Amino acid sequence: MSTQPQVPAPVSSEEDRAPDSGTRPARPPADTRTVAGRWTTSRWLTVGVSGALVALLTLAVLVAGFFRHSGAVTDQLVDHSSPALIEAVRLESALVDQETGTRGYALSGQRQFLEPYTQGLAQQKSAADQLRALTSHDRTASADLELILARADRWRTDVAGPIAAAPAGQPLPASVAQPDRGKAEFDSLRTALRAQQQHLGDSRTRARADLAHTRRMRNWIFSAIGLAVLALAVLAFIALRRGVNAPLDRLARQARAVADGDFDHPIDSGGPADMRALARDVEAMRRRLSAELATSRAARQTLDAHAADLARSNAELEQFAYVASHDLQEPLRKVASFCQLLQRRYANQLDERANQYIEFAVDGSVRMQTLISDLLSFSRVGRFHREYVQVDLNEVWRATESALSMSITESDAVLVHDELPTVAGDRTQLGMLLQNLIGNAIKFRSAQLPPRIELACRLDGDLWRFSITDNGIGIEPEFAERVFVIFQRLHARDAYPGNGIGLAMCKKVVEFHGGTIAVDRGHTGGTRILFTLPATEPSLPHPPTVPDAEPEAPTE
Repeated sequence: MSTQPQVPAPVSSEEDRAPDSGTRPARPPADTRTVAGRWTTSRWLTVGVSGALVALLTLAVLVAGFFRHSGAVTDQLVDHSSPALIEAVRLESALVDQETGTRGYALSGQRQFLEPYTQGLAQQKSAADQLRALTSHDRTASADLELILARADRWRTDVAGPIAAAPAGQPLPASVAQPDRGKAEFDSLRTALRAQQQHLGDSRTRARADLAHTRRMRNWIFSAIGLAVLALAVLAFIALRRGVNAPLDRLARQARAVADGDFDHPIDSGGPADMRALARDVEAMRRRLSAELATSRAARQTLDAHAADLARSNAELEQFAYVASHDLQEPLRKVASFCQLLQRRYANQLDERANQYIEFAVDGSVRMQTLISDLLSFSRVGRFHREYVQVDLNEVWRATESALSMSITESDAVLVHDELPTVAGDRTQLGMLLQNLIGNAIKFRSAQLPPRIELACRLDGDLWRFSITDNGIGIEPEFAERVFVIFQRLHARDAYPGNGIGLAMCKKVVEFHGGTIAVDRGHTGGTRILFTLPATEPSLPHPPTVPDAEPEAPTE
């Protein structure tokens, strides 16, 4: 009994022993002595994905901060700086309209020239309110607005108000009759307006510069995000390639080499810890399979040697059986012949007992010859077979009826059958099958009824199922298996002649054709034999033995 080599199970400790030496612990690979070398694929993926998420979240925070700053800069420019500058221009326009209206009224004395003054007052109030709201966060702009409004009020009190209140067609009051005074005050107002517009323009310029800077920052940030995403993608590809794909490809190449027949090819792999553990498991499996294969090869070689010895022994036994049958039959024929000659020549000198002894000797010789012939026929079933041919069982049935015509006539037997199929098989052996089944039905017939033998068949999938039924003495259920064993007889020889080979030969023929045969245990009132034959051409159970020529028996 061969023993299988024990393959060490993969271990994850720091001291992995060599699988075959078992004497000194192997030094662990360099990548397993570091913390990263002991990490598994899932841990690498967890760390990598976590790092990528942290990087992406950081970039997302930066982008959110940028958009917030960009929105603030844009709001400052759009909602405060530019509208404030526009309102400052409106305020200046309103004050200029007031000065123009009062001056026209002072020169012409007509009230319609005061309309620009009246409209300027309303426009001044509206522009001042808008500016106060827009510059509430800017102390310089608020101070400029208050200064302008204060000077405008003083100019209106000193100059514009008295002019507008003077009746039409009458001379101006003495307080406003001096034009230089009004001009000086309005010039002072203009100076304050220019200072305000200068401050607001500077604020708008700064806001535009901030917006341009924000746009540049946007371009840089989005470029950095793109580069970061690209770098993460490249790192992920390289990590998967080196940590997963490359070890798997290496393991797959080594496994294919083993699958292609190089069973001694070692399997190893780098990469994460679980990849190396997988490689060790596959290597352990390869060693176990290699050991099993070596054992199987040795067993197959032993089996081939035994098969060759058995084939040679079978050939010798076949030669021996044929020669022995001829060598045994020739002396038996001589014994029978000379006993019959002795009986005829000395019949007057022999008493009844001597004649009985001679008859016993002749009968025994004949039975021995029959037994040898039956044994030779039994041994040839399945051996002397050339190829399967299409056999019409209807023709085989008619040939069997013709061969058994004398027994059928003597017993008044009635033979009926269904329309029989054509099957692939050996015509001679199928004829032996039907002849033995019908012959047994006639031999073991009932003493009260003439034999009636029926052969039925039906197709069941890829099998033809046959049943041959008679009304004879039947077979007890406890003997249903025994009747198919060679030399097994259920009756005394003087009651029913024969050697007990018929049903054993039937079983051998059916099994050679790929079918089965059995006694129907539930049938009563006779015997029913069930057997099957393939509906398609069966494969040979063993290579056919076709002798070129049979050896001749030696003669005396």
